[in-house]
Amino acid sequence: MSQYRTVNPATGEVEKEFDTHTDEQMFAKLDTAHALWSNDWKFRSFEERRKVVQGAADVLRRDKEKHARLIATDMGKAYKEALAEIELSADILAYYADIAEKTLAPKKIDTDTGNATVISQSLGVIYCVEPWNFPYYQLARVAAPNLMAGNVVMVKHAPGVPQCALGFESLFKDAGAPEGAYTNLFISNDQSEQLISRFEVRGVALTGSERAGSAVAAQAGKALKKSTLELGGADAFVVLDDADLDQVIPCAAAGRMSNNGQVCTSAKRMIVHESLVDEFTRRLTDALKEFKYGDPLDESTTHGPMSSEDAMKKALDQVQKAVDHGATLVTGGKRIDRKGFFMEAGILTNVSKDNPAYYEEIFGPVAIIHSVSSEEEAIKLANDSPYGLGGSVYTTNIERGVKVAELIETGMVFINKPTDTAPELPFGGVGNSGYGRELSEFGIEEFLNRKLIHTPS
Repeated sequence: MSQYRTVNPATGEVEKEFDTHTDEQMFAKLDTAHALWSNDWKFRSFEERRKVVQGAADVLRRDKEKHARLIATDMGKAYKEALAEIELSADILAYYADIAEKTLAPKKIDTDTGNATVISQSLGVIYCVEPWNFPYYQLARVAAPNLMAGNVVMVKHAPGVPQCALGFESLFKDAGAPEGAYTNLFISNDQSEQLISRFEVRGVALTGSERAGSAVAAQAGKALKKSTLELGGADAFVVLDDADLDQVIPCAAAGRMSNNGQVCTSAKRMIVHESLVDEFTRRLTDALKEFKYGDPLDESTTHGPMSSEDAMKKALDQVQKAVDHGATLVTGGKRIDRKGFFMEAGILTNVSKDNPAYYEEIFGPVAIIHSVSSEEEAIKLANDSPYGLGGSVYTTNIERGVKVAELIETGMVFINKPTDTAPELPFGGVGNSGYGRELSEFGIEEFLNRKLIHTPS
């Protein structure tokens, strides 16, 4: 049985299987990528690279329905959400095609020692390990900035989304990229470690679990090469006592339950002032009951299946374990009795500090609601987590919300909206959520040689 295969999560049926690349094939692809960088790609002008990356964006926009259907089929995302992911991915490609030359322009250094200039040069082959939950967006985040910076990119995508992996690779072929500029790899974890050890690989980027991040970072560190990690999250969704629940409830439903809660920056811990918590819980429960579960390709469906049987079972087990340790399951949190890997969105309350669910990340459609008596208690609870990726604060006083945001130990905080993303906004976290940044001008600066050139006055 192939490791790389499409198991349609709406039916549980295997639709396509793909052979894993052999070691010989993998190293041949590495040789091709490195040779391209050494002899061609790093010497190309920004305008030449822009034609390829902008061309890939144009192809993706042209064929967006086809690619959205691949997402829905590979990992079960509702079609409307899949289409939005495709559009965002195209925007990211176009963004870096547009800003790279200006962002990476030489910078003069003010010094009395002579004339100093820092230029930004590429490093070589950047190897990326990417997850299944946003199978195009995650790839766009690493491909666009690195290709525009003059690096070449090799990607090990998640084994459950092979059609998306090939679909994204095809964008660059259709845009006229030479072989080796962007390379998809169907390889094992053991092969991945071999690849990281090779000198030609000059940087490693991973988005995924803490376990995967720890392993890959250790391998990159051993091989003396830089890595960036975007790992899990348990984002705080802080509702202060002056918040407007009419505004908050739709944000809570979307912020926790989009993509069936399979989002690193999902609002997993809802920290609500005690004066609002009962009404908040009741109204969120009502909102979840409006969800329409079904075929992700049906445009009336709001929530498709979980991405896989394993993902569904893990989330269900975590809910049951939380209840076994004293939590209250207010609604949902059960498997839906139908074909496929469907789980009903749920709410947990009364999750005490000794409950496993207090610190664990539930990567599925389950909100945990905590009641707090003050702003100070809300901040303390928000920071009582090993993670620090995103978060949001809800208040009718924006200045107050900003002050609270400054005290939350995390990489991103949004006021009066769920943690979001856009090409120009830096994305990344602290603590067990990883290090480094993707997107924005910061994202293109992660894998560069900032070379100083100094001349006499």
